[in-house]
Amino acid sequence: MAATFHGVGATVAALSSSSSSSSPSNSFGSKKLLSSPSRSFSVRKRASFTMVRSEGSMNFDLNSKGRRAQQLIANAVATKADSSPASSSSKPGHELLLFEALREGLEEEMERDPRVCVMGEDVGHYGGSYKVTKGLATKFGDLRVLDTPIAENSFTGMGIGAAMTGLRPVVEGMNMGFLLLAFNQISNNCGMLHYTSGGQFTIPIVIRGPGGVGRQLGAEHSQRLESYFQSIPGIQMVACSTPYNAKGLMKAAIRTEMVRPGEHVTILTYSRMRYHVMQAAKTLVNKGYDPEVIDIRSLKPFDLYTIGNSVKKTHRVLIVEECMRTGGIGASLIAAITENFNDYLDAPIMCLSSQDVPTPYAGTLEEWTVVQPAQIVAAVEQLCQ
Repeated sequence: MAATFHGVGATVAALSSSSSSSSPSNSFGSKKLLSSPSRSFSVRKRASFTMVRSEGSMNFDLNSKGRRAQQLIANAVATKADSSPASSSSKPGHELLLFEALREGLEEEMERDPRVCVMGEDVGHYGGSYKVTKGLATKFGDLRVLDTPIAENSFTGMGIGAAMTGLRPVVEGMNMGFLLLAFNQISNNCGMLHYTSGGQFTIPIVIRGPGGVGRQLGAEHSQRLESYFQSIPGIQMVACSTPYNAKGLMKAAIRTEMVRPGEHVTILTYSRMRYHVMQAAKTLVNKGYDPEVIDIRSLKPFDLYTIGNSVKKTHRVLIVEECMRTGGIGASLIAAITENFNDYLDAPIMCLSSQDVPTPYAGTLEEWTVVQPAQIVAAVEQLCQ
């Protein structure tokens, strides 16, 4: 299964990689949309998303389970007309906010494949806490956009079971911290059933939801838990940072992005911290430094090809993350780079992470818990001495 996370001003989303395959020939009432997402975007504070998908083989050849699931949807769900407010006009160069990009990608996949469905708290006619599913219940019906009780363990398990029968559910966790209640389902069932069943089951499920610091939501609603899910065998995890890659990841493009080419130092980051890094990059350029900035996006597995080529060029690495320092994504990155590219390094790898403390409610204290642009500038200056 694959997990996707996106942070403040960022979003993560990615239907299973099979979503790029051809759709079933008898898709009920679906219409393919071609879109050219714009690279322009607006940054919103708050929103990290997690997605989980099965790592097992995921093709669109309809076995008996797939045909049965497809028939079930076609017979049970009335597809609404395209006049729905959720209908997206996918015009080249159109501008989207991050949550709108996620909605557009999700809507296109639901139109393309009748097996795709959404479930979670308030995802129906309310449109979700962050309005990612606004209008989708009206367009696709209550069975494909299913409101659930406040019971993460139960509806995540229901989504996993639905995936086992041939559906392609997208489970929305209202908050990353709430997904801890479903950790057993994600780890022992979603991550391992393909293996423990001897390949008899695939789990083509996406689990996404917001997390990270933003808007003074306090300790329990500001957790950075991507490293918890990274450690689970059998899942993949991505983090988006812009509307452009949010939609792409939702539709299964799991690759790194070269944000800014440079020569002096490689800065690896993801999600919300991309914006802090780019603020710091402006200052660094004015000071005569030439940083190369890479948004890694795929937190599991890492794109070591892109990362390695950058390390071979700059010979210095700075990792900037919002995750906690102890056992975080940065620690895994350091291990991977040291193991594979240690001979190319001219200086020890540096990592800037959030402090190992609960997130305070007070806005000024909240800022102190995460990495700020001035710290990034100071770290690059130290690395390049």
